Order: sequence, then structure tokens, then C-alpha cells
Amino acid sequence: MSELEITTAIGRLTGRDKSTSWCLERVQILAAAARRNPFKEMAFPSHLISLQLLIKLLLQYQEHLATLVKSVDALAEELHDLIQSIPGIGTKIAATILAEIGEIDRLNKKLRA
Repeated sequence: MSELEITTAIGRLTGRDKSTSWCLERVQILAAAARRNPFKEMAFPSHLISLQLLIKLLLQYQEHLATLVKSVDALAEELHDLIQSIPGIGTKIAATILAEIGEIDRLNKKLRA
């Protein structure tokens, strides 16, 4: 991956509030750490391929996590004030409760049956 690709990936994963210079600084920190790697000369090509695959997998997981966080945040904005009126229940906990329960209306139907 090029420095630009890594900078773009870091920017995408950390959110829009991070500047390009902040992302580039993180890329340079990662590159410096990679240069200090004492195992670089001892690594087999298969190890490097595995490492690249694991890094790509980690980046994909971070993208999925970012998508899930956005979904929870969107749901949290739509919550009814009743659930959040319970002491200790904020928007994210309330969103988690509603996500686990599902449609609250279906509970009334089961209680009536």
C-alpha cells in the first residue's frame, strides 16, 4: 500500500473530523515502527503475505465497526424519550435495548394473545 492509500484509509476509519496532516502523521509513525522491526530480515515471504492479509482484515473490521457505530447513533437519535427517562439509560444503551427487543409493538400483541 502506498502512503497516500494508508493516509486515506486512516482518514476514512477515524472519521471526518481528522485532518489530512493528522492522518499523514499517523502513517509516518507506522512507517517508522515498521522500519524499526527487528524481524524484517528474518521474515519469510509467506509470513509477509499473512501479515498483509491480517492488516487488510483488520481494516475491513474497522470499516464494519464504523458502520455499526453510525447505525447505533442513528437509532439513538430516533429513540423515544420514555426509555431514556430511566436513570442511567443514555442514548446508546437505549439503542442497544431497542435493538435487542425489536419492535416494541409486537410485545403488546403477544401479551394480548
